[in-house]
Amino acid sequence: MLFPVCGMILLIMAVCLFVEFFGRTAPNVASYRKKIALLKSSVLTEEMKASLGKSPAGGQAGQAVFLSVCNTAQRASVFCGTGADLDSAWKNAEDQVRKFLENSNYDPIWIKADVVDFSDTVQTEELVQEVREARHEFYRYGIAFDPNFQTALLEAELNGAKIYDYDNGGIDQEALNRYLKKAGRDSMEKLPEAYIKFQCRGWFCDEDNKIYPLSTDALDYGRRMEIVDADYAQELIMNASNFLVEQIQEDGSFVYGIYPRFDNDIDNYNIVRHASTLWSLICRYRLEADEKLAEKIERTIAFMLDHVIYDKEGRAYLYEEKSDEIKLGGCGVAVVALTEYMEVFQNEKYKEVCCALGEGILSMLDPVSGEYYHVLNGDFTRKEKLRTVYYDGEATFALCRLYSLTNDTVWLKAAQTAVDHFIEADYTQYKDHWVAYSMNEITKHITDNEKYYDFALKNAQENLQRIYERDTTYHTYLELLMATFEVYDRMIEKGIPVENFDQQLFLDTISIRANRQLNGYFYPEYAMYMKNPQRILNTFMVRHDGYRVRIDDVQHNIGGYYLYFKNYEKMTAYGLSPGNHGRN
Repeated sequence: MLFPVCGMILLIMAVCLFVEFFGRTAPNVASYRKKIALLKSSVLTEEMKASLGKSPAGGQAGQAVFLSVCNTAQRASVFCGTGADLDSAWKNAEDQVRKFLENSNYDPIWIKADVVDFSDTVQTEELVQEVREARHEFYRYGIAFDPNFQTALLEAELNGAKIYDYDNGGIDQEALNRYLKKAGRDSMEKLPEAYIKFQCRGWFCDEDNKIYPLSTDALDYGRRMEIVDADYAQELIMNASNFLVEQIQEDGSFVYGIYPRFDNDIDNYNIVRHASTLWSLICRYRLEADEKLAEKIERTIAFMLDHVIYDKEGRAYLYEEKSDEIKLGGCGVAVVALTEYMEVFQNEKYKEVCCALGEGILSMLDPVSGEYYHVLNGDFTRKEKLRTVYYDGEATFALCRLYSLTNDTVWLKAAQTAVDHFIEADYTQYKDHWVAYSMNEITKHITDNEKYYDFALKNAQENLQRIYERDTTYHTYLELLMATFEVYDRMIEKGIPVENFDQQLFLDTISIRANRQLNGYFYPEYAMYMKNPQRILNTFMVRHDGYRVRIDDVQHNIGGYYLYFKNYEKMTAYGLSPGNHGRN
């Protein structure tokens, strides 16, 4: 009897081990279950079901639900479920995700749910025309390639993988099949004659299991809805500047830019943009002093100074080696960055080189007309009179900063000559943020010239309606508005008359621009559809240029939000409503 008893004991032990090992829920599945339960409770509500109505949003397919899962290191995997009602469509999609996770070690850190709430059939010719006429990356519809949604992709998938062909219209079949293959799905030998275009209501669950309902608004489509108050502006600044810090390399240069759809670096380095990016890091240091950041700032300054050259008169210029050029704007932003550094760190470490750069700027300024010459060759001979209007404002801003540094009126008088030209030539036509910065700076020193104040306000006032209505993020607009706000506030404090200025439209425009720029912020619900989401998470991009992330794009966003944060209390006292994103 001994052997049967022993055998029974061994069998029981084996069963226990089997149950313990195979019955244990894998960590990735456990994480998914918690997140999907939270999403389910947010989505599968009676209110949601009632809003979808009896007419299936997915047409012939019935109701349609998409679940996107992302581990933050790779492009999201997306699963579509359909059914006669929302519950069955959800279960269909959820079963697919569970099967995927059970057969992998994939960690679903982010999960996004999309429920189709609008669909319409479009013929090929219609789709081609609609996509061709849309701004690049702004055709905000998903596409089902068959009536049953067997092959259906979200808008974020189609734009994130460059499947929409904006140049020719319609669908890029090669890009579509490349995407389907990487997703482990069947390719399409032939595109259909008709498509189902659709839009969704979305919800996003983050790494902390927090649920964010996503906007269905045309411009804000697919992202969380936030109110940009001072705290939120500071969060944006800190996150975006953290991204810039991560881009600093050992030699002090930055990783210049990324096209994130396929995680490709942008190699065309620009020393002018290096200098302006350095300026934004110093603004970040103002918000939170950090010795590691200070060391990296020094490193980026050293890299920039390695690109400063001197002529035989001892005048300094910022030199762009790859093009063998000296750009007026480069000299200007280098001075701005260095004077900002000395002000923040309370030293005069770079005073000498700043003055030498100032002399370089003066050599490119006509002291009579106030016009600048824009580009020199590397041997200091003249190359190009006009390159971009931005250079004029950058150089004038720098001259004002040099006056603050030295109290030498030569810099201020030169700046006045340039500003007089801005007024005479009506630079308001350019909607230039650098002009706004320079006017803000010069009116700190020249307080008795009302035409300077009038011009500073006009630079915004003449363009307010256009800025208000701009549909893209256009990140320099917030800088223009905020630099102008500082001039306006100074006028009110000093009792300088303000005439013919629409204060309420001005404040409303600031509010809408601060919100509109969020459409260019890589929230995880946007980033998850890029090749390497973690790399570009919580920084700024230019959607209509292939979601481009470039150091100067990030810098301009930081600049605008920094002044917004700095002046937030004053703006609200004047009547700013941060949630005011439209006018009645």
